[in-house]
Amino acid sequence: MSDVCASKNINPLDLIQELEQVKQNHTGRAIDYQSWPIDLLADYIEKKHHRYVDETIPILQQYLEKLCAVHGAHHHELFEITRHFNASAGELTVHMKKEEFILFPFVRKMMKTKNSGEKITPPHFGTVKNPIKMMMHEHDNEGNRFRTIHELSNGYTPPADACNIYKVTYAMLKEFEDDLHLHIHLENNILFPKSIAMEASLN
Repeated sequence: MSDVCASKNINPLDLIQELEQVKQNHTGRAIDYQSWPIDLLADYIEKKHHRYVDETIPILQQYLEKLCAVHGAHHHELFEITRHFNASAGELTVHMKKEEFILFPFVRKMMKTKNSGEKITPPHFGTVKNPIKMMMHEHDNEGNRFRTIHELSNGYTPPADACNIYKVTYAMLKEFEDDLHLHIHLENNILFPKSIAMEASLN
């Protein structure tokens, strides 16, 4: 039993069922993100997706470390999965801070400027296209990294000898990747194009 599950008195199998329920709830609900103003969308991404990543990373790192210790001798792929996840965890943490301290504040500033009718002060990074280009490049890197994790884990399919924590870890990794896909979609396909268009309209 994982220390996290034990300390919170959580049954790992119950956790798997809850993860599946969350997934079903999300797929059954169509949200029109396109209609949202960009400041609201930035707030949503930060409060929902960034917070999810921050809260989930340490739990998954603990689970993966335990799996490597218990099952690594017979499942060498666990060490590669852990290496890739830890690399992604570090990159995503820095990536999100750049969004929270550089890009998102400018998105909110543009919206405030538009509503007030004032002129926008040019940002220190020149144009919003510059940080967006960097963010999209980093999104590609993490998307590729999770494709590798997906392949190494056989599509997050636990092996026949998997214990409950093994199953929970793979279910959580799958949920993490699914959340990352939505997170990236909201930024690449909605927030970023709208931000570029708004900056152009303000100049």
